[in-house]
Amino acid sequence: MFQKRTIWLKDAQTIQVIDQRHLPHEIIIRDLQSVAQIVTAIKDMIVRGAPLIGATAGYGVYFACQEAIDQLNPEEYFATCIQNLKHSRPTAVNLFWAIDRMLKALENAKNWEQKIEIALTTAHQIVEDDVEVCRNIGVQGLPIIEALSKAKNGETVQILTHCNAGRLGCIEWGTITSPIYQAHQKGIKVHVWVDETRPRNQGANLTAWELQQAGVPYTVIVDNAGGHIMQHAQVDMVIVGTDRTTRQGDVANKIGTYLKALAAKDNNIPFYVALPSTTLDWTINNGITEIPIEERNPDEVKYVTGWNGKELTNVLITPKESNAKNYGFDVTPARLITAIITERGVCEASEKGLLELFPEKK
Repeated sequence: MFQKRTIWLKDAQTIQVIDQRHLPHEIIIRDLQSVAQIVTAIKDMIVRGAPLIGATAGYGVYFACQEAIDQLNPEEYFATCIQNLKHSRPTAVNLFWAIDRMLKALENAKNWEQKIEIALTTAHQIVEDDVEVCRNIGVQGLPIIEALSKAKNGETVQILTHCNAGRLGCIEWGTITSPIYQAHQKGIKVHVWVDETRPRNQGANLTAWELQQAGVPYTVIVDNAGGHIMQHAQVDMVIVGTDRTTRQGDVANKIGTYLKALAAKDNNIPFYVALPSTTLDWTINNGITEIPIEERNPDEVKYVTGWNGKELTNVLITPKESNAKNYGFDVTPARLITAIITERGVCEASEKGLLELFPEKK
């Protein structure tokens, strides 16, 4: 099993990450040594997943401090770096949360040398906090799988996922995979239906690779097969992640999540969202109207990337001149969500439910 975290410090000038664009066919480690490289890594999805984006941005602020100290106008340069980081991905709220946490930590620093030191310590803490938060999401979500297993007299619990919110989207445990891994480690029989998740195929490429590494049984399906297997009683629960969740419980996740929620509702199958509290955006209410939805390069729709036996290659699957629209996310309304699983507990998808777990946000 590949044991490395998704991001780690090589030395004071170098952060290393797994280039997730090449998985599962190649394990390529990238060196990130500047703010510009951090921005590119986030924008081009070398790293992806809300918690990992946040952690990477934290190290981006650290690099910004390192670079600013050598500039004629350090404050102006630093401010520009922060804006570049914030513009790297619009939907994942962890990006902005991590940057704000870094800036807050730097407020009382006396000079740039001290800022560099504080920034590195804070970035490390963001990483370690995410590991513990995701572990606790598993602790909170495990009883759901245990109850389903008990109701089935120990027969396999069938779980459907969409996109990748496993450890590759975080640091270690992941969000949706944390309860799955903990159930598997406890000896509970589980099987995961893995949506391929077009157009970038994070399910087929990343979730499948993760589960294989962990020894968890899984089957990859095309995105549109989810409703069919639900109709035929082959799904006991759906669990997905989120890049941003409103205070009323609306959830923005990878495009196609909304359709899975509709199918689950129609078939009376529980639909769960696993999230770290850092992906809760307490400043907005209506996810459909207030969450910015990223539009990505239409070539991701028109081309499929695959392994030809020697290297990754892109293959055109549409007429060359076709127009294409590539929405990165959709919003699942709270009414379709059975419950939200956080590091503090499980609650209904509503402002009331979330505030019961996070009363400090009242």
